[in-house]
Amino acid sequence: MSLHRADGIVLRTQKLGEADRIITILTREHGRVRLVAKGVRRTSSKFGARLEPFAHVDFQVFSRRHQPLGNRALDLITQAETIAPYGERIVNDYSRYTSGTAMLETAERLTDAEGEPAVQQYLLLLGGLRALTSGEHAPGLVLDAFILRSLAVAGYAPSFYDCAQCGAEPTQDAPWRFFAVAAGGVVCPNCKPPACAVPQRPTLDLLGALLAGEWRTADASEERHRREGSGLVAAYLQWHVERGLRSLKLVER
Repeated sequence: MSLHRADGIVLRTQKLGEADRIITILTREHGRVRLVAKGVRRTSSKFGARLEPFAHVDFQVFSRRHQPLGNRALDLITQAETIAPYGERIVNDYSRYTSGTAMLETAERLTDAEGEPAVQQYLLLLGGLRALTSGEHAPGLVLDAFILRSLAVAGYAPSFYDCAQCGAEPTQDAPWRFFAVAAGGVVCPNCKPPACAVPQRPTLDLLGALLAGEWRTADASEERHRREGSGLVAAYLQWHVERGLRSLKLVER
C-alpha cells in the first residue's frame, strides 16, 4: 500500500455507482489522471464540493500498488484541500462558464496519454483560469489565447505572419491574408491551396497578439475581428484534435 500527494485542476467528473464519482484531474507532475472519489455524491461527504470542475486542489491518493500516479486504474482519492476555488467565480457568469468549460475540454483533449507529465499545459490552464476569474480581459479573448497557446505547446503553433508552407516573409505593404487550416496558418499566394479563408488583416494581427500574449493589442481589437478570429481558432483546433469540442458550441461569439 502507498500514499501519493499531488496538486491539480479538476477537468471533469463522472458518476460511478450510486454515490461515487470518477474525477479527471490535470496535475503538475503526472499529467492527466483519473481517480475515484468514494461517497462524494452523498450529502454527508466532507470533500465532495472540493472536487468539482475548475477547482485547483491538493489531494492525496491511496493505492495498493507501487507505481507512479496515473499508471494505475482508478486509484482512490482519500483527501482533498482547496487551493483556489475558481469555480465559485466562474459558474455565475455565462460567458466565463462556457469559456472556462471549453478550456477544460481543450486541456483534456490535448493531454491524451494518462500519467505523462504535461507541465506546460497545466501552467497554461492555471494561468487561463486566473485570467478568466480576474475579469481583466474578455472571456472570449482569454479562451482563444488559451487554445492557441495550448496548440503551440502540443506542437501545432499556427503562423499568422510568415507563410506556413515556404516561410516567405510578407512586405509591410502587402501582408499575407490567405489562411489555410491544413497548412498551419497564413500562406503566400504561391502556396495558397484552391480553397482557403481570406480573413481581414486586423483579425490575423489579433490572433498573433493572443498567441504572443500582447494583451494591449488584443483588448483594443474590434468585436467583428474577435468574432472572425474565434471562427479561425475553432476550425484550427478542430482540425488538430480531429473532432469538434462540444462545449465550444455554447460559447457566445
